[in-house]
Order: sequence, then structure tokens, then C-alpha cells
Amino acid sequence: MGDDLNDLYRGTYAPDLLITALNRNLDKPCVYLGDTVLTARQVRDEMSRYVQAYASKGIGKGSATSVLSTNRPEVLFNMGANQIAGTRSVALHPMGSLEDHAYVLEDAEVETLVYDPTSYTQRAADLLERVPCLKQVLALGPTEVGDDLTALAATFEPQKLVAPPIDPEDVSGLSFTGGTTGKPKGVMSTYRSGAYMTHIAMTEWDWHEEPRFLIATPLSHAGAAFFVPALLKGGSVAVLPGFDVPKVLETIEQHRITATMLVPTMIYALLDHPATKDADLSSLKTIYYGASAISPSRLKEAIERFGPIFFQFYGQAECPMTITVLRKEEHDTSNLERLSSCGRPVPWVNIALLDDEGNEVSEGEPGEICVRSPLTMKGYWKKPEQTAEAFQYGWLHTGDVARQDDDGFLYIVDRKKDMIVSGGFNVYPREIEDVISQHPGVAAVGVIGVPDEKWGEAVKAVVVLREGAEVDPAELKAMVKDKKGAVHTPKSIDFTDALPLSPLGKPDKKALRAKYWEGSTRGVN
Repeated sequence: MGDDLNDLYRGTYAPDLLITALNRNLDKPCVYLGDTVLTARQVRDEMSRYVQAYASKGIGKGSATSVLSTNRPEVLFNMGANQIAGTRSVALHPMGSLEDHAYVLEDAEVETLVYDPTSYTQRAADLLERVPCLKQVLALGPTEVGDDLTALAATFEPQKLVAPPIDPEDVSGLSFTGGTTGKPKGVMSTYRSGAYMTHIAMTEWDWHEEPRFLIATPLSHAGAAFFVPALLKGGSVAVLPGFDVPKVLETIEQHRITATMLVPTMIYALLDHPATKDADLSSLKTIYYGASAISPSRLKEAIERFGPIFFQFYGQAECPMTITVLRKEEHDTSNLERLSSCGRPVPWVNIALLDDEGNEVSEGEPGEICVRSPLTMKGYWKKPEQTAEAFQYGWLHTGDVARQDDDGFLYIVDRKKDMIVSGGFNVYPREIEDVISQHPGVAAVGVIGVPDEKWGEAVKAVVVLREGAEVDPAELKAMVKDKKGAVHTPKSIDFTDALPLSPLGKPDKKALRAKYWEGSTRGVN
């Protein structure tokens, strides 16, 4: 009898949720991508063909796969095949360099690369030659490098989708950190973590029935996280090849989009583009945002322009997407400090603010956000020392330092590794950035520490001005001194046309610091 009960308490995981989402409304359009419109039945059948094509190539449960592609329908089919086949998958960012891609493939021991032949044929050829563990490359279309996966899939008849036999602690994929503070680390995501993330998203996020969701970020990364929830709510997704303001506006109008997800730099781009003024965005009910800190003054501007439709989520690859949320009604435009909050913890995670010794800090004091939850990663791939450091004292250490107010709202003051030590004082760049960004002439700002003989590190602000604006550095310094005091006041301010961004669209502090630390014996953190 014991063997009969092995699956009695089995949970539902990403493959199960995907199958359920597709089967709910089989003949209803669920994907709009350019001129292509696909029903859930068509998507389901194509995923089945890809699973069978995988099997014919020896790809199954535990196989190490990777994808490199722009947003196109075949990416969804391939992602579904990865889930149903039970592979250990890793996505290569479309904007990454050859060095980046080769590092990830080799570190993750990937054997099969699936790629878009319209954009990455040469890259696939280079990677096949360069990465020893890479055994085969499969193209999403006709190709001269590897085999055509789409043509192979077309030779199979659709079959019923069946979730693979998996353990909740099996590694479903690797997500590589941005590498802004060193070599990227492979975060081991489990089926347990993925199911928990979807559960939190479905219960804690502000979903409307039959949402029409716009995905303008890479499907291979955060974009696809909205696919299953949207379908479970009876809705659909419209997918763009990439983020382009006029195309985003056109798509919102054409499909009467009700929700989308944008990173802060995309929100700024929408605000600053002249076409936005005449666009009809009345259908939008929710703009989800996250992935990096947002300027409170620019967030206020966005709410006043688009309405009270903003919903923030805070998480990280190690604890994906939803540690805290700031709900629409909690965006108080009369309180800029509240707009700098990342919200309150969701009920499904345990959070503590700890000091360097693992003790909870006093009320109102800054401490590192640490998490306990089924949402957390299994660890870093092949990096036991870094894993042990991340899990010290029995908590996941996020690396983000925050304060918590009496109402439970968290305010991230900065990344722990971005903290500036100037004259023995701890200075958090985020707090300075929030002040400077309030100036009406400032479009974006990055604050870093630079070498200084007297202070060890001196505070420097690198500022991007709005078009046509002229700002006196002394004015910005005075603002910071008035709000934060002399220690936080930048010793110098540089103006630039743009701040460096990572491939994921996040401000890249490592790149920003690099030129100022060149030649320093301390190097760049």
C-alpha cells in the first residue's frame, strides 16, 4: 500500500499549472505576437510537438538546455517543452555578449542550445565552437548551423500534455545574476520555488478577470512569468519583440491592454516620449513595476499622468519576484517617502532585518533584508561557499539594506555592496539619489563612492538632465545637505547623457564606478 501513496500528497508545479492554464479556454485567443494570433489549443499542440522533437534528440528530464532568442511564438513553445520534458533550462539574455553567453553555457554545463536563426546564427556557431560541453544547437527555423527544431516538431502529431515525474527540490532552471558585483552566479530554481511564486502572484497581485497583458520584456526572462497567471484568469497576452515606446502605445490602444510590467527605466521612457501625450491609455488598469529602484518623484509624475494604477513587487532571482508588494492604494502621491518604499511583506514569506552578526536590528534602524520561505532558491550552482554565505544564520540574505516603519513598510536604503564608507560613516547612495531625483531638471541619477585620500571614499553623483534643462551642481548639493546632512552631500557632481544599464535594464553601478576606480589599488566592487 505504501507505494500507492507515494503521489498522494504531491503538489502542483509549473508544468501542471501550464497544462491547466492552456486547457481552461482551448479555443480562445491567448497569444498575440505581431500578426500571429494563437489559441490556447494551438499553443498546447505546438508545445506537444516540441516535447516529442526534444525526445527524438535525446532531450528529457534533467537535460541541460538553453535558449537565445528574441520574442517570437516559438520561444513559448520551447519554454513549454522545457517544462513538460522536465529539463534544467537557462536563458541567455538577447543583449548579452559572446563572453557572457559562453560563460553561462560552460558554467551551467549546457548540452543543447536553442536559438533564433534570424538574429543569432553566427553567435550559435561561435558558441558551438567555443563551449566544450555544448553538444548540439537547434534553430527556431531554417538554419545552416545545427538542426531546424521547428521543422522537426512539425513531423509529430499533437499528444496529450502530461507533467513529468518531478520532486519539488529538483532544479527546474538556473537564473544567472547580473554580475554587477563580480562573476555571475547561477541561482538554482526549484519546482517548489516556482510553484510558490505563482501562488503568491495569483493571491497577492491585483489581477482582473480576463486580463489583456502586454509583455514588452524578454519572454526568456521575467516576461513569461505573467503568461500562466493571465491564462488562469481567462485572459491573453500580447507580446512585443522588445520595448519601443511608440509600439507599446500602439499595442495598448489596439488590444485595449489592461495590464503590463515595466522596469523603472521603461516608465521614464514613457514619461519622456512626446507620443505618450496623445496616446489613449484609458484601458490600462495596472502597471506592475520592479527589478530596480524607482525615483519617487518620477513615480509621482507617472501616477499623476497615468492614474493610480501602479503596483510594485520586490524580489530577486534568489527569492523570485514577490517578497514585498506596494499596492495601488498605498501609492500616496502626497508622501514622497512612501513612494520610495518597496511595500510590505506578503503573508507567504518570513522577513527579518538583520545586522552582520545575524541579530535583528532595533526598530527603525537599517538592517539587511533576510528571508525564510519556500520561495527561496536551492543555492548557487557549483558555488558551495557563496551558498553558505547567502544562507548564513539560517536565512536567505538578499544583500539589500532596509528600514521598516511603524506601519510595516520597508524602505530599501541600498545594496549592501553599494554602501559608501566616507570618513568612517556609512552612506547609502539610494537615499541621496531619492533627494536629487526630486529636482525638476533631473531625469536620472546614480550615486557612487570614488577614491579619496582624506575620506577613503567620497560621494559622487552622476546626473542625467532632462532635455533642455540646466542645473547648477551647487543647487543639487544644497538639496542633499538640507535633507540628509553634510556627510551625504556629494563632493562632486558629473553630468552625463545616460547611465550605464545591465542587459536586464537595471542601473549598472559596477560600470558606473569603473572609470573612477581605474588604477586604484582597491579596485571596483
